[in-house]
Amino acid sequence: MSLFTVDARGDALDPDDDPVVLDARQRGRRVGWLLLALTLFGVFGLAVLPSPYVIERPGPVFNTLGSVTVGEDELPLISIPGEPTYDTPGSLSLTTVNIYGNREQPPSWFEVIRAWVDPSQAVVPIDAVFPPGVSSEDRREQSRIDMENSQQEAVAAALRALGEPYESQLRVVETLDDSPATGLVRADDIILAVNDEPVRDVTALRAAIADNGTADSASLLVLRGGSERTIEVVPRLSDVEPRVPVIGVLIAGEYVFPFEVDIELENVGGPSAGMMFALGVIDKLTPGSLAGGAEVAGTGTIAADGTVGPIGGIVQKMHGAVGFGADWFLAPVDNCDEVAGSIPNGLEVFAVATLDEAIGVLQAIADDEGLDELARCER
Repeated sequence: MSLFTVDARGDALDPDDDPVVLDARQRGRRVGWLLLALTLFGVFGLAVLPSPYVIERPGPVFNTLGSVTVGEDELPLISIPGEPTYDTPGSLSLTTVNIYGNREQPPSWFEVIRAWVDPSQAVVPIDAVFPPGVSSEDRREQSRIDMENSQQEAVAAALRALGEPYESQLRVVETLDDSPATGLVRADDIILAVNDEPVRDVTALRAAIADNGTADSASLLVLRGGSERTIEVVPRLSDVEPRVPVIGVLIAGEYVFPFEVDIELENVGGPSAGMMFALGVIDKLTPGSLAGGAEVAGTGTIAADGTVGPIGGIVQKMHGAVGFGADWFLAPVDNCDEVAGSIPNGLEVFAVATLDEAIGVLQAIADDEGLDELARCER
């Protein structure tokens, strides 16, 4: 069937010659081009427009029983010169998170949307990672000090588990500008006690400040120039999530150990590798293998008394562990809300609150016995 139009004289007209039809087609074409332009603009915008987020991705995984590259050298991640150490099969690996984006170069909306649908990645408000008013230099310095403190506390926790005595003190590295401690606490002050309670490690100091809260001043007993003095400081909430009471000082935990323990790890900051450092030190100093040669990964802060604390980015760390070939994972019990329902296929995850519990899990893995009785993160 052919379509045609008849004009007033009865002559047949081609529809393409009808002004009404032509106008409708032209309008249709314009709408189509407009929709195409809007689509292209939207795609272009998603690709290049910055977002107020950063993306957490699985970072590198390091076997504490193995070696790392430092410059042009291959060195043991943990070495204990002067003490007998033992080669250990398997792995006790620490996991990390890679942060994609920053204030200067945030990810695009396209990258954010892609990360939202990837279970191994997380989209985080940029203020939670790079808080306003905190310079990149201050953030890097704090991260570096947190890593150094975690290594020292890991050695202290390992020696405690092995029954080896040691001494410790807390030295102020720096007082942050416009902080509660400004003009009161000085670099090289040794903090002895908070509210008459002795503090010997960074974790104990943080807990004491948190217990004090922000409503009242905290009484710090410090050693300065060989003399003890009491300083009153009113804590305030930190700028970084989770917001906790702080006094605004950078602290270095200084320990006197019975022997030297060297931990080599470049370009990794923060305190979250503490538990795995401690397990690596213990495994190096004791015959056999804590986990019987199994491939184990984990994360968690550590205090000198062996307390395991929560960390950020645990879902990304579990995915990183699977990519590294780990079969078992040790997670802080306080991270269970994030762990439950997010465990990658092929990974067995145990919840631990102390270094002793972590050692117990490794021994159960080695013996292949009692694993069903160990704590897990419930859905």
